[in-house]
Amino acid sequence: MLNVRALATCEDCVRLNSASGSRSALIAGEGARGPSEALRVCPVVAFRKMSYRYVRMDNLVVSNVRQRPIRTLVSVAGVALGVCLVMLFTGLARGMSEDLQRRAANVRAEILFTRPGSMQLTGSTANLSTKYVELLKQVDGVEDALPVVVYVLQGNRGFGFERIEGVEWEHYARVNGLRIESGRGPQANDEIIIDVTKARNNQMAVGTSLKLLGDRPYRVVGIYAPESTARVKTTLAGLQESLESPGKCTYILVKVREGANKVDVAKRIDQQIPGNKIQFTDEVFAGLEKSIPYLGVFLRVLVGLAAVVSALVVMLAMYTTITERTREIGILKAMGASRRYIVFIIESEALLISAVGLVVGFVLSFAAGYLIHQFYGLYFAFSWSWALTAAAIGILGGAFGALYPAVRASGLDPVSALAYE
Repeated sequence: MLNVRALATCEDCVRLNSASGSRSALIAGEGARGPSEALRVCPVVAFRKMSYRYVRMDNLVVSNVRQRPIRTLVSVAGVALGVCLVMLFTGLARGMSEDLQRRAANVRAEILFTRPGSMQLTGSTANLSTKYVELLKQVDGVEDALPVVVYVLQGNRGFGFERIEGVEWEHYARVNGLRIESGRGPQANDEIIIDVTKARNNQMAVGTSLKLLGDRPYRVVGIYAPESTARVKTTLAGLQESLESPGKCTYILVKVREGANKVDVAKRIDQQIPGNKIQFTDEVFAGLEKSIPYLGVFLRVLVGLAAVVSALVVMLAMYTTITERTREIGILKAMGASRRYIVFIIESEALLISAVGLVVGFVLSFAAGYLIHQFYGLYFAFSWSWALTAAAIGILGGAFGALYPAVRASGLDPVSALAYE
């Protein structure tokens, strides 16, 4: 391993040339026509000039990183932070989207009938009259119609949000093929039934009390499967009472008669009951990116910020390192190191830091996703495309961040650098 600081000390030459000046003056080349002549005056340094070419680059880079552990850790943390931001936010968005699609796939009603703007992913209003149920049943091709009230509130653990649906349980379960695993369906206004996933994640059973609307206690009376839309369901009348919306609902699920075409039925509904919003249930939860406006823009901005953070952290760390190692860089240049060699050494050090930060970021992302799922029940779905994006941010951010300090270091004058204190 090359220790460039040792190149600045040649006691024999200092003793032999004491009349010509100090050790610093000799190495700096004072009294000589240039650095190369000063090196020829000292045979030990001349020998090291020939031998430095055979120094292993990885030893030099690793030793430079190990000499400054605190600054290295800060740089690694900066890169890891950018990777974590990308992986966690994109993983959460993708996981929630896939979870909604999986639950919506268990809804057997083909058409969703509602008022424009009454149903959103993170909020809802009950402004649709339940009188439409009878009107819908009279449309040719409609087998059944189910009123549903949806209310969205903050998760009971203070993180995320949770949907509650008010339904006529027996009717709703029969149409959508839901079965009760234990207990029974809700009958009173303060009773709820939950799906098997929520019961498992929250360690809940029949008889458990749960505070929902306005800290009002609700009692779990049953557990159902398979999971379908909202994980918590109560009676239609109970949720109407809580929202002070008697005779109202958020939307009506329409079951198409066997053999009928859902597109034709939807057209007939629109003709006979105009002015309402008609959607197919398999398209409602097509993707979280389409449900939340500007989510794609937010994710792209997040990726950009992560890249800037990684680049700035590495740039500041490398710039400070270059300032502290000015004399060492001067010795390398005096020994004949080219500008390309100096840039290569500094960029290699930055890439090593970025690679370590990348690994740390991935490990922290997976660990954080697992813990959040265990404590809050949120799903993370990490994708290879976003993983490659995060990797590119970490590596390219570190490389570009170190580019300016590397170019600046390669342009240092060796005589001035050797005289730097």
